[in-house]
Order: sequence, then C-alpha cells, then structure tokens
Amino acid sequence: MRTSQPRHSKGTSTHYRGLCATLATLGVVAACVIGAQAANNSIQGGQKKEQGGFDIQAPYAILIEAESGSVLFEKNADQLTAPSSMLKLMTAEVVFNELKKGTIKPTDEYAVSEYAWRKGGAPSGGSTMFAALKSQIKVEDLLRGLAVQSGNDACIILAEGIAGSEGAFTDMMTKRARELGLTQSTFGNSSGVSDPDNKMSVRELAKLALHLIKNRPEFYPMFSEREFTWNKIRQTNRNPLLNVMQGADGLKTGHTKEGGYGMVASVLRKDLRLIAVVNGLDDQDARLNETKKLLEWGFRSFEMRTLFGAGQAVSEAKVFGGAHSSVGLASPNPVRLMVNRNGSEKIIARIVYTGPVRAPVQAGQRIGVVKVWRGDIMVLETPLYAETSIAEGTMTQTAFDAAGEMVLGLLRTGVEKALAREPKAPTAQ
Repeated sequence: MRTSQPRHSKGTSTHYRGLCATLATLGVVAACVIGAQAANNSIQGGQKKEQGGFDIQAPYAILIEAESGSVLFEKNADQLTAPSSMLKLMTAEVVFNELKKGTIKPTDEYAVSEYAWRKGGAPSGGSTMFAALKSQIKVEDLLRGLAVQSGNDACIILAEGIAGSEGAFTDMMTKRARELGLTQSTFGNSSGVSDPDNKMSVRELAKLALHLIKNRPEFYPMFSEREFTWNKIRQTNRNPLLNVMQGADGLKTGHTKEGGYGMVASVLRKDLRLIAVVNGLDDQDARLNETKKLLEWGFRSFEMRTLFGAGQAVSEAKVFGGAHSSVGLASPNPVRLMVNRNGSEKIIARIVYTGPVRAPVQAGQRIGVVKVWRGDIMVLETPLYAETSIAEGTMTQTAFDAAGEMVLGLLRTGVEKALAREPKAPTAQ
C-alpha cells in the first residue's frame, strides 16, 4: 500500500502541496500524513469520549452526515452490543431487497403461525401489531407493522413467509449485511428480542440507516408515518423524536435488558441530513434527550465545505512501465466534508493506493482512496480514479522503473528497520 507523498517530479509535488493547501483554506489546522506509521496511529483513534469538548451520556454513540458519510462524533462506535428492536432495520432491508428483486410483491399474503403469534403477538407481552392467529396479512401491511408499531410478530411473519423459518431468514440477514459491508453484525432472530447472537455496533447501524435512506426512497417514508391501525387497534409511531424535533423522519427505537435503551434517528434540515445512533442508556427519557442533544450539536457546530470539486486533481499515483511516470487522481463527484464552524480542529488527509500502478492505465480506472481524519477519527473515505489513460512505455522506461523500485524497496526496508529500533511512544489513556 503506497502513501501519496512529495516526489522529485515537479508536477507530483505540486499536486501534493495542493492537497495541503486545499485543507488549509477550510480554516482548520491542516496536515498531510506521510508514512504508514502516522496514519496507522490515527486510524486506531475514535475511542476518546470527548470531541471538541462535547460528550453525551450514552456509552455507545455515533453521528454522521448523510451525503458524504462524514463522522462528526463517535464513542465506542465499533463495540458490539445488543441492538434490540433497532435490529428490525436489517429485517426491513432484507424484505425491501426481495421486493426490489421481484421475488416477492407488496400484495403477497403470509399466514400468521402459532409460533409468530405466541413469540411476537399479543401473548408475548412485547411490541406487537396484534396479528390474529391463522390470519393472512399482506407484505405491505406487515412492513408498516414493523416500521410504525415495531411489531415483533410482523417480523416473524415476514421471516417465515419469505424464508420458511425464522432461522433461515437470519441466514438471509447475515448474507445481506455482508453485502452491505456490515462485517461484524450477527443475528439470532428477526425482531431483536433478547438473543445472545443479536450483536451490532452503532457504526454498522448508522451504515445500515444510511443505506436505507439513500437506496430505498420508495420505502423509507413509512418510518415517519405517525400511526398505523391493524386488527382495529390503532398505534402511534414508537419513535418519540418525530413529535419533538424539526425534520425528524426516522428510524427505530429499541430496548432490551441486555442492550439498554437505544435509537437510530435521522433528521433533515434544508439540504443537510444527520444520522445519530445511541445505545446503552438507562431509560426512555435519557434516550430521547441524548439523541436530541447529539443531533442539535451536530447542526449547530458543523457546516459543509468542499475539499475538491468534481474532476479536480487531488494528487498523483506513480505508474510502473508506462509512457508517463505518474497519473493524476480525481473524484468524479465533489469531495465534501463537514467541518467545525469555529475552525479549531485538525484535518489530516492521506492518499492511499497499491502501487506503483502497472501500465496500461485506463481513464476512469479506480486507483485508490483519499482518507480524511478529523483529529483521531477517520471521517471520510472517497475513491479516486485515473484522470487520463497511460499507455505502456518502452522497454527502456520499464527497465528504468524497475531499477527505481528496487532502490525504493531497499530504502523502505532500511526505514522500517530504523523505526523498529525506535522506542514506542506512550499510549494515551
């Protein structure tokens, strides 16, 4: 893995200085990381409980901006905990995905089994849509029972109807989670009721929420529906944020003895959407108040800035065996970042690619990524693509590149040995 850094060629050096200069224009302390060790130290951060003097009571929390995925705040964001009913978002995604593929239809009807009725219905004592035993319910109604009423019975009925059993459905949940890049989440049932296999981090819950918002626009509005009536029983949406915060339009609350009180919340104000996830709180009031506090802090403290415009050169990557020694890197979309309004934070950017890139290189070929840290937290990762095509070079150029790589390899080995002999810096407590 190669880190973009100043080279002897004038063009590459200019691009690198441009990266730092762009960060400096944001009104923040800017730096460009050189070398793997510094970047590795940065990426291990994110467990500090305070960021910019701000903290909340929730032991697990994350706040992200939806357009770029920028992380504004995190606290134990990768620790696995019981997601409780917030796990229902994964159940909903599996159903949405099957609807999108056409394997099921909104009007398909599924039977209410005795298992679903006893484990998730009226006899269970948990959240339920009050599905009647042995009745038939349409998929679209079951989804509203899940999203609005948080019905455990709705989840089990959907699971059995789609996969044949709840156990088989949890396999579908795991498969879909991995497809979405949720590498840690595990599922023991479809509803989130207490089960040792139900584990998710607030970061992966936030990623899932972001996916639903961006990729399920035809289904997402049901999470903000204020009420739903089934079996002549009217229930209001279990998300209290919908009634007390301007722009709130989703998503789920949750509570179990193991997980405490949690919430996945999304708020849209003007063109800015923030997603907050909290978990592990002691009661409903703390859940609502701490979620509001986190979201309001985000809207109050940050604003969107553009790091690079669409197609603007970010840096260059070294090319091996090409007609040119390097290729410009750019993003087809603007690279935007939420930055603190007071301009007091440190922004660190690093270009990472596996290189040198072997010629030929095609224009638009994905080469690497730009990673951006805010203090100790990596807040943004955006793909970078080749600006132009680079044809294969002559045998002489290839031989010259091979000799250069041999020398660089020896230099890198020497640096790594020197670093290994250096005393380790103390770890911050």
